[in-house]
Amino acid sequence: MPGLNLTRAEAIERTATLTVKDYDVTLDLTQSAETFPSTTTVRFTSREGSSSFIDAVTARVRKVVLNGVELDPAEVSDGARIQLPNLAAENVLTVEADALFMNTGEGLHRFVDPVDNEVYLYSQFEVPDSRRMFAVFEQPDQKAQFTFHVTAPAHWDVISNSTTPAPKAAGEGKSTWHFEPTLTMSSYITALIAGPYESVRSELTSSDGRTIPLGVFARKSLMAHLDAENVFELTRQGFEFFEKQFGTPYPFPKYDQLFVPEFNAGAMENAGAVTFLESYVFRSKVTDAMVERRAITILHELAHMWFGDLVTMRWWNDLWLNESFAEFMSTLAAAENTKYVDAWTSFSSMEKSWAYRQDQLPSTHPIKADIKDLEDVLVNFDGITYAKGASVLRQLVAWVGQEEFMAGVRAYFGKHAWSNTELPDLMVELEAASGRDLSVWTEKWLETAGVNTFKPAIESDDGGAITSFSILQSAVADHPTLRPHRAAVGFYDLATEGGDAGKLVRTHRVELDVDGAATEVPELVGLKRPALVLLNDDDLAYAKIRLDPVSLATAKAHLKNFKDSLPRTLVSASAWDAARDGETPAREYVELVLANIAYETDSTVIQVLLRQLATALHFYVAPEHQKQTAVAAADALLELARDAAAGSDAQLQFTKAFAMSAQSDAQLDTVQELLAGTQSLDALEIDTDLRWELLTALVAGARATQGSIDAELARDNTQNGQLAAATASSSIPTQEAKAGTWESVVALGEHANAVQRASITGFGRVWDTSLLEPYVEKYFAAIRGVWADRSYETASTIITGLYPSQLVSQSTLDATDAFLAGLGDETPALRRLIVESRDGVVRALKAQAADA
Repeated sequence: MPGLNLTRAEAIERTATLTVKDYDVTLDLTQSAETFPSTTTVRFTSREGSSSFIDAVTARVRKVVLNGVELDPAEVSDGARIQLPNLAAENVLTVEADALFMNTGEGLHRFVDPVDNEVYLYSQFEVPDSRRMFAVFEQPDQKAQFTFHVTAPAHWDVISNSTTPAPKAAGEGKSTWHFEPTLTMSSYITALIAGPYESVRSELTSSDGRTIPLGVFARKSLMAHLDAENVFELTRQGFEFFEKQFGTPYPFPKYDQLFVPEFNAGAMENAGAVTFLESYVFRSKVTDAMVERRAITILHELAHMWFGDLVTMRWWNDLWLNESFAEFMSTLAAAENTKYVDAWTSFSSMEKSWAYRQDQLPSTHPIKADIKDLEDVLVNFDGITYAKGASVLRQLVAWVGQEEFMAGVRAYFGKHAWSNTELPDLMVELEAASGRDLSVWTEKWLETAGVNTFKPAIESDDGGAITSFSILQSAVADHPTLRPHRAAVGFYDLATEGGDAGKLVRTHRVELDVDGAATEVPELVGLKRPALVLLNDDDLAYAKIRLDPVSLATAKAHLKNFKDSLPRTLVSASAWDAARDGETPAREYVELVLANIAYETDSTVIQVLLRQLATALHFYVAPEHQKQTAVAAADALLELARDAAAGSDAQLQFTKAFAMSAQSDAQLDTVQELLAGTQSLDALEIDTDLRWELLTALVAGARATQGSIDAELARDNTQNGQLAAATASSSIPTQEAKAGTWESVVALGEHANAVQRASITGFGRVWDTSLLEPYVEKYFAAIRGVWADRSYETASTIITGLYPSQLVSQSTLDATDAFLAGLGDETPALRRLIVESRDGVVRALKAQAADA
């Protein structure tokens, strides 16, 4: 992997040397299962007499011709770059090579469907992997037009950024698709998806009157489960919202959305040809949270067509602008133009909790990160780049006003369409539209790291009237910046009459600027002190909050009584922060969740609370109390499932959480009976995916064997089934099973990345952590080699997934520190992955001490 790196300095130098005009790329996908011929002709200008290089990650370079002169591939190519000496003012370069099909979800990924043995391909190029399909100047500021000519089996469909042309016969069983040149774009958003995909078609009318063809694609074996009309509905709602807000019509000629196998991320914003992971095709009943997540993802990728594709960052320093903007706009669009009117509650629960977690790691960084090379950016697809950035944009919108913000965005698109930009290009338009000087805001919010904490300081007289109210802002010592915030303070009391009787309802709200260590709020002086004071009401600011003692007592007694979901979510998040930070006992948090989660109505909030509950049980409860607390919690989850409304989302979530937690004999008996059908929950269907979850719980509890897994796979010999079987097999609680997983994943690397990821999930699913103790030494002995020899996606999956985080002990920290001491500074991205994993053990030890 280190040989594939590209530094920012190299990219700057190359842009100073040359400018690309266009590419003509010819691919033949019919020759082999391992490689494919790739011929690239690229025209570019340069400084006469200068030298540079083009990126080409290949199995073999067969021919290089520069300006009519044939260069020796053995001299100019090293498998990752091709050197280009003595350039002319106008250049034509042709590279003929054999490129590799990948199974890591990078480059051109090849998958064979176990259902019908059909081959499916798709490209994934962000950050630096278009060079795995064709020779290219791989950096975002080298925008160009791309013309693709693709030969493939005649029964395939071939999709790219341009509209799919009618194929031409190219010999027995083959056809060639000659695509029109693309519009001007960066190479990382070019795309090729090929195979016997099936599709549903529709269209819409753009704001400029054009008819935009729409397509939704999936593998043949999944089409019966594809809800294309829902995808089209969300797409139309997104088009309507974004074209109006951005003042710019959709920029590309068509819009295809393709669900592809073994995808590493949620989706990818290829211009006009967006790819999504197949988990978004629901073959079994899924939670409402998953359906909402798909909706947000669809809107996120559509927002990228403007912010990221039409206007693109110059270098990866501004990756956050792409992702944060799309994250913010997708939630705004969902809340204002779809049925997901409570999208900001989901955002607060999921995205913001991710951001706060990431921002408290030792590796935290400013939103505008210093990206020195490709390895830097690969590890920067994180909670700061996405969720903190989006939170801060929401803060900015609250500060300058939504209309003013969108006016600045419209001016930005109007000025910079089809080009590359940097952060100041956007900020100057926002300043002009809002009339605000944003230089201090930019410095404090985008160029510094860390999260602030708000605490209330309240004094009141004997009659309960407030005599003094201040908001205290603090920061950690390592990141001491105190920032300006736009925030609201909400007063909540229990209603005593009417339809809201017994509910915690907001009785007063004030919105203000918070800055410095203490901000007085004179508007609240003289008011009666309420039962609960909520700082950052409506979740406008990016800050952790703490409750005063009176409010905390109210929250513990009446969390379930909040009328609205967002304030309840903010109070729950405060309790979670305190448990994670070792300020309050983890068992108190466990009790709080189990006592109140039945009253939660938002599916995403339930999902997040259950995840946090599992983390508290496994990592934060003191060791001497862990098993007793976990068994009691599993019993409580089963009761919650039994008491939930028949067939409800909550019933499904509680059942899955119970199965994940089941470890006592009685609990495993119940799981076995649910799977066998001898016990049932009203209207709960034990469908294919739920069967796998129940079986895996039995495997982890030593109640089922490999034979049971094989039998289930025979019932469900699909890709989903194979991934579920990989997790289940790796969950077998024996040294032999763990050794087999380790051998296949770490030593042999014989599986596709998706299978590897599933196996790693099962490897760590143990009730007896002594099964993992032999792998601490093996882990630290192996990971240098893994980092050096595997692609980034494969290596990072292994390094983060197999870190011994379940072994919460000083010895785990000692082994980690010994490895880091010998690592040096040669591989900062590897160091960051290890340091982040180490922090989880440090935090767990602190939380356990608080719970003891």
